[in-house]
Amino acid sequence: MKLIERNEYLQKLVGVMGTPDIKVITGVRRSGKSKLLEAFRDYVMQNVPNANVIHINFNLAKFEEYKDYHALHDCIEKSFKKGCENFVLIDEVQMCPSFELTINSIHAMELFDIYITGSNAFLLSSDLATLFTGRTHEIRVYPFSFAEFKQYFGLEDNYAAFDRYVKEGGMAGSYLYRDQEAQYDYIRDVFDTLIIRDIRQKYKIRNPGLMDRIVDYLLDNISNQTSARNITDVLARNNEKISHKTVGSYLEYLCNAFAFYRFRRYDIRGKKYLSSNDKYYLSDHAFRYAKLGTKNMDYGRVLENITAMELMRRGYEVYVGVLYNKEIDFVAIRRSEKIYIQVSDNISDEKTFEREVGPLLRIKDAYPKMVIARTRNEAYQYEGIRIVDIADWLSD
Repeated sequence: MKLIERNEYLQKLVGVMGTPDIKVITGVRRSGKSKLLEAFRDYVMQNVPNANVIHINFNLAKFEEYKDYHALHDCIEKSFKKGCENFVLIDEVQMCPSFELTINSIHAMELFDIYITGSNAFLLSSDLATLFTGRTHEIRVYPFSFAEFKQYFGLEDNYAAFDRYVKEGGMAGSYLYRDQEAQYDYIRDVFDTLIIRDIRQKYKIRNPGLMDRIVDYLLDNISNQTSARNITDVLARNNEKISHKTVGSYLEYLCNAFAFYRFRRYDIRGKKYLSSNDKYYLSDHAFRYAKLGTKNMDYGRVLENITAMELMRRGYEVYVGVLYNKEIDFVAIRRSEKIYIQVSDNISDEKTFEREVGPLLRIKDAYPKMVIARTRNEAYQYEGIRIVDIADWLSD
């Protein structure tokens, strides 16, 4: 498989090298966590003269004997070299039951720089504080961005490349298949494995059919306001008996596994978070096509999903804005920076253009405002609002 340098992620790991934290690489299945760990191993071996790298990949049969946490501990302890910088890199750490006992023990020795990856449902952001007694530093890995997609295929025409990216998505493993149906088969298998093997196994799901129907609902309603109660009502109309609390738990499981991301609503005028009707976006938009088909491409929702994930990659906290009962697609916040963003497939129609810019014009503060759309033109300003083509924005 062709590899590209994901330098932004690599530099995040390099930036915390030597700190006492336990470094944890998380992200949706098949997003490149293992390859990133390998790239970091190569970087250390090339740039740290006295490095002693202990790299254990539980996907490989030769490490089978270390799937007992005592054996894993003994292996790491015996591999320590005095006078060296000792790095411990463990891939798919959850395949060793009670792995946290080993990690906590070797961390307490203060002899090792520790980096781990694991199956997303078994190494959750919410679980890190309880799993490990030491401080953790999380590096989140996402599927390929549009910029990485272009780099992988050597594409230079922004607009033509984006047309491909909309359909093919960012799951790089699918790029090995030339036929689009074969690509979607691969992507669907990844998603089903994520649901079936990880979530069902961890949470002992008793009604897998119900989980499937909730997933299909979310896939069909990306960018729409959604709540556990809404979904419960829809299921009830189809004679499904389930409480909204159970549906809420299933939604949480799906987000824990990075299948979906939940975006809360934010009252711009009142400067407060709203407690109901969140939005859910997919970790990669191609999952939607792979699962539901391409008869209804619904580009507007997909472009919104792509924008949401790109904002996450760029390190923003992202919310859905509400102002005078009008919705702003995204309020993106990063330290003292804030941006208001509307996303649309096509703003060539005057009414559509006015619908998109209208809510932004009503915001009275001085933070930047932007409409991201498929304009296929250079960026321009309209009454202080930046209008930019989505392919160009993704390439910035």
